[in-house]
Amino acid sequence: MKKVFIICGVRNASEAYRIKLENYVLDLEKNGINVHLPHRDTDQNARVIDINQANANAIRQADEVHIFYTGSSQGTHFDMGVAFANEKKLVVVENEPYSHPRCYPKMLEDWAGRF
Repeated sequence: MKKVFIICGVRNASEAYRIKLENYVLDLEKNGINVHLPHRDTDQNARVIDINQANANAIRQADEVHIFYTGSSQGTHFDMGVAFANEKKLVVVENEPYSHPRCYPKMLEDWAGRF
């Protein structure tokens, strides 16, 4: 069974954002994909180091990562680093606009399809 990790904002996520994430995940799961959605599948009451360790483990076990990029999310950047270091295939679901070619939103475009 294919495994996907969702990189997304968690801490300051609105209810509408969470619903959008959950609907996206529901569609993947209906197609037989095993999905790790951090706000649902990682204990958010744990210490930050334990949250990051759990997410890093889930990313290493994933076949690919799908990202809803939020530049203001520190956790998003941590998870991106883990996924990049592990050469995970990336699917960019949502990205932020950019005007400079040396920024994370541009890097995501370059990364998608690379590994």
